[in-house]
Amino acid sequence: MPIRVPKYKKRSLLAAASVLSLSQAANPGGYELVGDSLVSAQMAFLGRDGNVWILDKTENNPTQINGHPAWAAVYNPKDNTAEPKDVVTNSFCAGGAVLADGRWLNVGGNQAVTHGGAAVNDYPDKPNPYQNEDGGAAIRILDLAGSKEWSDNDQFMTGRRWYPTVETLGGGDAIIMGGDEWGGYINGEAQNNPTYEFYPPRDGDPVDFDFLRERTMPINLYPLAYLLPSGRLFVQAMYAAIIWDIDDKLEYKTLPDIPHAARAYPASGATAVLPLTPENDYNPSFLFCGGQDIPQDGWGNEGGPGFDITKKWADKSCVRIQPEGSENPQWEEDDELPEPRTMGNFIYLPNGQLVLLNGGAKGSAGYGNDTWAVGQSYADDPTYMPLIFDPNAPKGERISRDGLDGSDVARLYHSVATLLEDGSVWVSGSNPNVDVIQTEDRQWNTDYRVERWYPTWYNEPRPQPQGLPDQLSYGGHSFDIQLSSSDLKGDSRNLQNVKAVVIRPGFSTHAMNFGQRYLELRTTWTATSEEEGILHVAQMPNNPNIFQPGPALIFITVDGIPSYGHWVTIGSGEIGVQPTSENSQLEPSSDVERPDSQVQNSSSAYRGSVVPGLFAISAIGAIASLANYL
Repeated sequence: MPIRVPKYKKRSLLAAASVLSLSQAANPGGYELVGDSLVSAQMAFLGRDGNVWILDKTENNPTQINGHPAWAAVYNPKDNTAEPKDVVTNSFCAGGAVLADGRWLNVGGNQAVTHGGAAVNDYPDKPNPYQNEDGGAAIRILDLAGSKEWSDNDQFMTGRRWYPTVETLGGGDAIIMGGDEWGGYINGEAQNNPTYEFYPPRDGDPVDFDFLRERTMPINLYPLAYLLPSGRLFVQAMYAAIIWDIDDKLEYKTLPDIPHAARAYPASGATAVLPLTPENDYNPSFLFCGGQDIPQDGWGNEGGPGFDITKKWADKSCVRIQPEGSENPQWEEDDELPEPRTMGNFIYLPNGQLVLLNGGAKGSAGYGNDTWAVGQSYADDPTYMPLIFDPNAPKGERISRDGLDGSDVARLYHSVATLLEDGSVWVSGSNPNVDVIQTEDRQWNTDYRVERWYPTWYNEPRPQPQGLPDQLSYGGHSFDIQLSSSDLKGDSRNLQNVKAVVIRPGFSTHAMNFGQRYLELRTTWTATSEEEGILHVAQMPNNPNIFQPGPALIFITVDGIPSYGHWVTIGSGEIGVQPTSENSQLEPSSDVERPDSQVQNSSSAYRGSVVPGLFAISAIGAIASLANYL
């Protein structure tokens, strides 16, 4: 079906309604069309201001700013309005992350372009209608505590990086890794940038990174890199995987090749750091689902795959690995996806489950003018149905679509998704085109529609915990959260089913959310009556490499139903060595005397599976809970 051509101007599609009507408007398990993004959402992240900040490549978006097409915007999920923001350099396929001080970093991109994505430098005698500058080495900074405008074109990396990976480190600075100089479908030896550097810069930048040479060519753009508790990096590209020691600048351990399929760009499998919990001692495992199973020498060249990849089914395997904690880490088979998928996006939900959205069943990321391309897309057969992956479920039962509905919007190349404060997921993008295309009878067009996806529990009355902090330290004194009778469904024994979790939604682009992490804090509890109680909550584990410093959301869940997210600063709020203390000591859990008591005192409240709960609450309580979000 042809896509709707939206109106590209600041507007509200959802009027300021009562909080109760907002609750009733949600479609639990399904999608709702809510607005327009103004610019194609190639990159997006949730800011501490509650807004979604969007970046695009330089292209002919109809929304104008300062006399040229906009390629950045900010979207307010509370009233579904958007406004353009000015960016000077071409941010095409850049990387991004949040720093310890709350500033957002966006790096790299492409040369200045004109209509149809042609390089401005190729037409020196013609005007620059998009008024953009070369973004290949650009460093863009957004300070949400300051001007809330992008600072652009006044800092630069050591070299050009298109499709670079960015990962925040334990000191709250960032490592910037890989990429190529001028772009293309895959990496090429002549333009490869097999190095990494840091922001803020360090002496010795850039550092040679041999892993991004022959061994992982040509599928090593946006290499998949994650900080480990040791301070080393787990890195995966093509079929290879390693642990890299940043301090010693060497390959610490060679890991087995990932089975079945390539997962890095443009194979673009879905990836996630699995929950960091007391049960697994905060030792991360990594999940990879989907991608493409093309051999290393079968990917064509920078100009394209060399065959009709839109007819090739994507992979549907899921595998996981825990790189640290054993002498010989191995890949493990996980539950298989119900259909092949490339460009799927894993998003953490506050209850510890992940929702997989977006992508297609055939092809890969990328686009071109090949005769066989679908429009210009190298992917086809969009996957409209989301699925839930439950890491706590037994193997064979982790993937479910119970209660879920599909979208009517194709989300192929250049789509994004991010968690919102209320636990819903913001979804937008899809633009497998060299420039903006809006032709009614053509697949697949530039799409500006914004959707919200609502978890099945979205309309349930939410806990309203009291006493949430604004800052969490690495170790130190615990803190207490007050939970009312309404929060606990009238029975303080439900304190056994309460969790305190911290989520960083990350920087979403190209089927990845750089920096996305989920951590369950250690808790115990005290019942103060048969209906109410106190949750005793530990500070963050005293190792900043487990969950890097910077802004994040804390949720309190009761029987899997979360409160609205509350913003906290993890660590000192400054870039540098983070202060640490002894891990929090928690008093044992204790119940009140009751005739029918079945709750025994325990020294911890660590739990595994989430048990969904339904309960009654007054309309006043439901309205108040939603009012906290609005």
